[in-house]
Amino acid sequence: MIRRRSALKLFAAAPAILRARSVSRPNLLMIMSDQQRGDSIGAENPTLDTPNLDRIAREGIRFRHAYSSTPTCTPARAALLTGLSPWRHGMLGYSRVPEKYPVEKPRILGEAGYHTCGIGKMHWTPQRNTHGFHQMLLDESGRAESPHFRSDYRAWFASQAPLLNPDATGIGWNDYRGGEYRLPEYLHPTRWTGDCATRFLADYDRPNPFFLKVSFARPHSPYDPPARLLKRYQQRSLPEPVVGSWAGKYESRSGPKDDIWHGRMPAEEIRLARAAYAGSITFIDEQIGRLLETLEKRRMLDETLILFFSDHGDMTGDHHLWRKSYAYEASARIPMLVRGPGAPAGLVDLTPVELRDVLPTFLNAAEKQSPIPLDGQNLLTVKRPWIDLEHDVCYSPANHWSALTDGRHKYIYHAQQGEEQLFDLATDPNELNDLSAHAAHEPTLRLWRSRMIEHLAERGEKWVSNGRLVPRPQSILHSPHYPKPQ
Repeated sequence: MIRRRSALKLFAAAPAILRARSVSRPNLLMIMSDQQRGDSIGAENPTLDTPNLDRIAREGIRFRHAYSSTPTCTPARAALLTGLSPWRHGMLGYSRVPEKYPVEKPRILGEAGYHTCGIGKMHWTPQRNTHGFHQMLLDESGRAESPHFRSDYRAWFASQAPLLNPDATGIGWNDYRGGEYRLPEYLHPTRWTGDCATRFLADYDRPNPFFLKVSFARPHSPYDPPARLLKRYQQRSLPEPVVGSWAGKYESRSGPKDDIWHGRMPAEEIRLARAAYAGSITFIDEQIGRLLETLEKRRMLDETLILFFSDHGDMTGDHHLWRKSYAYEASARIPMLVRGPGAPAGLVDLTPVELRDVLPTFLNAAEKQSPIPLDGQNLLTVKRPWIDLEHDVCYSPANHWSALTDGRHKYIYHAQQGEEQLFDLATDPNELNDLSAHAAHEPTLRLWRSRMIEHLAERGEKWVSNGRLVPRPQSILHSPHYPKPQ
């Protein structure tokens, strides 16, 4: 039996009045998805339907070279939380976000007078750690529940459909397969997150501005959109995976379907996965449209600074790779959009930017100074020549690297083997041709190698010795800056 309530009563009710505050500091709306590629919005890929993200891009700034410096879930979220680079927040790969940092986005914005609320996936430890949020409603899909923790989404699901299984689609959290959501659409976690966020905006009536984090757990697998959206993309000709001349070593299958990270899959399975992935993104876009509509109805849209981005991308079969943690564009590049006060409409910015830039952007809008220096910059004024990327051992000892890119070239140093790759993203955006062994590109390779040496030299002789990059066959998961347990 399914019991459906007419509305989610998750926030204290307040009159849904029209309101337009005359204040100098805007509301702050941070919308993020999980595992969404940088090329997966309609503004860049016309085969995808994302009219609401396209609107944000059209009415604001789209950053063409936005990256996740450490492209897996938790280190990416540490950068978001702190405004710091991987070395300074301490997470060089996938591990637990520390319980507390000296500066944390929800806490410092609360200190600045903002009412702070987080809805959706946080991926923190402990799972109820607030990091300063005044309110949180959690969808920690894919993470373990225990007698001490049950996500708000799972509790709500049980109240609505006590006889149904929220995992009925049968696709795992690291699976490459796609399929339709097998339950009523309103029970989907993407819809739940959209409902909760829409209700927050509709009911918000505090005198102070808000900081709202809306964090969708998709399009991270399971790729399970509503059937109507899966069907839409199955009827379209979507881009096929790209495979570089260097990627043959990833052709063999790495493991079982629910834990695969490389392998050449049957074409029909890849098409289904990509159709379901696209449908998951469009479903998120529909929820974002509801948020924009609510802000417009309440005359709050133009007094709200909106940032949209993802924590990292998804290979979805490119170069025979799956999931994330790689230096390649499909994994490391993300969508990044800014709309609102101070953001010029229709600008496509080619500056390399990163998740560490989100907190400084919000602090500038909130007119709040950080008590410590941050590594990120305000996205409205950002200027930098290149951005650094890295990831400690993940899936395999061979997947362990440091990289630099300015959006034109990308240099990758594979730390376990001491091998290099060089790509010209201007002429080869899909990274099909590794230029590192081409004599004609030796000067460019030397330039980027010297930049990497300079970047890593401060870390000591495990990284750079006698002016040379040092192979790192062993994991170095945390830097000395990683906060000790409380």
